[in-house]
Amino acid sequence: MERKNTWELYDKKQLKELEKLNKEYRNFLDNGKTERECIDVIVNTIEAAGYRELEALVSKGEILKEGDKVYSVCMNKSVAMYKIGKKPLSEGMNILGAHIDSPRLDVKQNPLYEDNGFAYLDTHYYGGVKKYQWVTLPLAIHGVVVKKDGTTVEVNIGEEEDDPVFFISDLLIHLAGEQMEKKAAKVIEGEALDIIVGNKPLLIEKSKEEDKNADGKKEKVKEAVKAGVLDILKETYDFEEEDFLSAELEVVPAGKAREAGFDRSMILAYGQDDRVCAYTSLQAMLDVKKCEKTVCCILVDKEEIGSVGATGMQSRFFENSVAEVMNLLGEYSELNLRRALSRSNMLSSDVSAGFDPSYGSYFEKKNAAYLGGGMVFNKFTGARGKSGSNDANAEYIAHIRNIFEKKKINFQTAELGKVDVGGGGTIAYILALYGMNVIDSGVAVLNMHAPWEATSKADVYETYRGYKAFLEEA
Repeated sequence: MERKNTWELYDKKQLKELEKLNKEYRNFLDNGKTERECIDVIVNTIEAAGYRELEALVSKGEILKEGDKVYSVCMNKSVAMYKIGKKPLSEGMNILGAHIDSPRLDVKQNPLYEDNGFAYLDTHYYGGVKKYQWVTLPLAIHGVVVKKDGTTVEVNIGEEEDDPVFFISDLLIHLAGEQMEKKAAKVIEGEALDIIVGNKPLLIEKSKEEDKNADGKKEKVKEAVKAGVLDILKETYDFEEEDFLSAELEVVPAGKAREAGFDRSMILAYGQDDRVCAYTSLQAMLDVKKCEKTVCCILVDKEEIGSVGATGMQSRFFENSVAEVMNLLGEYSELNLRRALSRSNMLSSDVSAGFDPSYGSYFEKKNAAYLGGGMVFNKFTGARGKSGSNDANAEYIAHIRNIFEKKKINFQTAELGKVDVGGGGTIAYILALYGMNVIDSGVAVLNMHAPWEATSKADVYETYRGYKAFLEEA
């Protein structure tokens, strides 16, 4: 079955809309390089669109009605949004779910040290990465430092033109004979992914009271380069070395999302897995006008490490927020909650591996996702033998096909590489535990999990259109 390239389907008006959406998407990527930053951007956006905080409504005992828009945030890292429909919530919802965490390097809790004239921050990589891809790149540090008194210091260093950047060194090619013989997984070890943050020793002026012959001369302090970095952190951000203990600092590639190709048809940026699906889901949610069923968008943390923890999809955050919404609608009971979840339809919105001609032997061409091919559906994910996957049923896929045909949405179906080559997972299987209909869907990506990932502008726009059609019609 051959499908048209999505670019061929658009008229001038749609191409204009496509460019506008993709420009806003690049801004989202630039301003949301961590989960916390994404939540800040999302909350500001949805509040401007009339969404109200669920917890505030609960505390006031307000009643919800059709057309109301509410949201709930979990620990500044996950968010659930609801637009109340005409039908009772117990009849189910139309749900979009994506994740906003991405592979990166996390700064350890006792990270700062000096070694032979360099100051380093020790890191622990987060999610599935090819470690060798992270060396010799300009890197930025984003995150928060929370002091003992509860004061939060926001950190964002390396994104502005006059900011310093950081880097991980690599062995020069002239000395790398032995290194080049290693397997790719061993070329750079995890403990070698420490970022260089300074090289200038701190000098202090000797006190004349301590040494009458000093004459104002300066001397180095112990671990002078580390001391120099700490001096800067104290002066600029007002935190001490001990405050690293309660910090969440993420190391990400420095730089803005860029248009790629002479024809500017693609986007090259960090974190498109899975912020491309998060953004298109958010925008579809904002643009839905009327809905029979309540529509929901949940954007969560920790997918890259198994959806665990309080902010991952395996937590009770989503279920609890649905219960609170039902309570404000006067519908809540344990049975009604179970009915609402089991009768829902969901698109688990996550990226798929885009076919790469340079590595074509790893893909099965008839069942691969192609950049420019439109929105991607993965009936199942998992690894080999479908292990660990949600496998969507045929009736649900037929229902989605019918919606997309009516709305003229261009889509493709895919698997994640050849059967015995590898695989991957999403949040789909977790939501499927409630008994709801779930299928994986999203955007094809080249360089997935690399510091810089590539997508097609056409696929971004078509996926937004598909998500909006799903919310309105499923």
